[in-house]
Amino acid sequence: MPTLSDLGQLPKRLVLGRPVRSDRVGESLLPKRLALPIFASDALSSVAYATQEILIILTLGGTAYLYLAPWLAAAVVVLLIVVVLSYRQVVHAYPSGGGDYEVAMRNHGQFPALVVASALLVDYELTVAVSVSSGTDNIISAFPALNAHRVLIAVGLVALLAAANLRGLRESGKTFAVPTYLFAAGILIMIGTGIVRELFTHAPLVAESAHYTIQPEPGYSQVTGLALVFFAMRAFASGTTALTGIEAVANGVPAFRPPKSRNAATTLALMGGLAATMFTGVTALALWADVKYVDPINTCDLGGFVGDCQTVPQRTVIAQLAAAIFGGDHSVGFFYIQAATALVLVLAANTAFNGFPLLGSVLAQDRFLPRQLHTRGDKLVYSNGILLLAGFAVLLIVAFQADVTRLIQLYIIGVFTSFSIGQWGMVRHWNRLLRTERDPAIRRRSRRSQVINTVGGSLTSVVLVIIVLTKFLHGAWLVLVAMPLIFLLMKAINRHYSNVAAQLVPDSDARMLPSKVHAIVLVSKVHKPTLRALAFARATRPDHLTALTVNVDDAETRGLQADWERYDLPVPLTVLESPYREITRPVVEYVKDIRRSSPREIVVVFVPQYVVGHWWENVLHNQSALRLRARLQFQPGVMITTVPWQLESSVGRDDGDGLGRGPAPGDLRRGLTDDQPSGTPYG
Repeated sequence: MPTLSDLGQLPKRLVLGRPVRSDRVGESLLPKRLALPIFASDALSSVAYATQEILIILTLGGTAYLYLAPWLAAAVVVLLIVVVLSYRQVVHAYPSGGGDYEVAMRNHGQFPALVVASALLVDYELTVAVSVSSGTDNIISAFPALNAHRVLIAVGLVALLAAANLRGLRESGKTFAVPTYLFAAGILIMIGTGIVRELFTHAPLVAESAHYTIQPEPGYSQVTGLALVFFAMRAFASGTTALTGIEAVANGVPAFRPPKSRNAATTLALMGGLAATMFTGVTALALWADVKYVDPINTCDLGGFVGDCQTVPQRTVIAQLAAAIFGGDHSVGFFYIQAATALVLVLAANTAFNGFPLLGSVLAQDRFLPRQLHTRGDKLVYSNGILLLAGFAVLLIVAFQADVTRLIQLYIIGVFTSFSIGQWGMVRHWNRLLRTERDPAIRRRSRRSQVINTVGGSLTSVVLVIIVLTKFLHGAWLVLVAMPLIFLLMKAINRHYSNVAAQLVPDSDARMLPSKVHAIVLVSKVHKPTLRALAFARATRPDHLTALTVNVDDAETRGLQADWERYDLPVPLTVLESPYREITRPVVEYVKDIRRSSPREIVVVFVPQYVVGHWWENVLHNQSALRLRARLQFQPGVMITTVPWQLESSVGRDDGDGLGRGPAPGDLRRGLTDDQPSGTPYG
């Protein structure tokens, strides 16, 4: 028969499945065919909103500035290629999985490393919130009636992602591989079909929004000179969301099968090539089809928009292209693209669910985050990191109502902060290597890598400045506030762990025995728990042994003294007076007096305590014992020993066979279990 403990584990087992042995950790390593969808889903899925974000900014000025889109997209692609090449150097030089954090720590020191860590932690949270919210947008594009349930859908999707990742890396990899490949194949087919239709047929692409007019926002109708440059930089900054997720491979190298570095670098190249191709194709199709897309809060600026602009959302750029290419919003191709896009956007958050726990584990190992984040769970994944990520992502989704446009303003600052610091760290790495390396072949490779990382660091630093300048007043200031707070929190955690470690260093006299040991047995009644505690205390052979009780009721105390004499117990009973009927304070003061009179004397307090088999029994017992332990544990030189007494309800609760048997017939007569005593032993 299942025990209460077994039933309590049932929901956990339904979500996680069977636990996995520690010696099977190698079986969770990923081949490239699974690593690509796991680590590239974020970078590939950003194709679904990167072009859209460029259009949102450009259409602030109506349609007059859409001619900038091809040039901005080309700049994004160049930046994407440079960053991918730069990170290929990182995975070869630092394959341990720390990514930009490890690069910064080894080459810049603690301060820049913690800046990178705080940036990445914020970025991972936003990756989940943005990806899931964008996926929800695409679901609503196919089924507009669901718009009223936007936040609930997004929160539910985060919960499903967390549950899938808690089941283990390989299992989630298999779960996410098919949708990512289906999305990539669908987008490539859509791009190919659109190019053929546009260039080789007499049926040019026309988006549903092609005939819309756009009312420019105040102040954007005539943008020239320096203002135009700033405007273009703001649109470019929004387009750089296409680069999010590239760093995930560098942070996840330990999850690859050997040879880890080579497999990670190959995955990076494949991811970069696919992302650049898909982003270029979608942008070209959007311009050919004359897609109009504005900030959702400005939907009423769209002339010709069908429906109530206050409540009816626009279709996403991907949805408009799928409808234009495959023959309308009821075609099989349209629903395929929408389903694949929504699914991969949701699953793109899996990049963060893999990267955040790994980074959290590294930071915990370095004592900058709680140690619990370094511990693997039942399925050999960092369960605490997964749950922490899911919790904060849900808070962001609820706070911003799953609005991609509002969340995107907070995005990418963390990404480019880590990009920039990491790339300049790699430059220092190659400088240091070149000072000592004499092999000409290795020097040539190192010099080439140094050039790549220098170009990458220069470009990402410029882009970071552009992002901060253009997005600060549009919500990015929240990230610039959050990052220092996380930085200070990590420093405080590290300071705490360092202080604890310093206090725990053995003294020179650590092997010396205490001058004396004074044992105290707490007594409430003369019954089996008390006698067991007294016998155990005597067996330790202390220098002094005191049986101690507190007088809170004169009649009960006189009865206890009479029982003590009747049983002829070999230890004198000491009675503490308590005029205010307190138990804890007199015991603590008695212990303090012993310590004051003999500071080198160790005091050991033996506390009898019931072991019960049902949760509700804890409410009826053990309260005094808990309070005493809570107070005594803060007293130096005092040790607390709990002496358990198992009640019948607890017998067989944890035999290890899962059957939860109670006492067998005859156990009571043979002394294998005992009657429940009356009263409570300090509880």
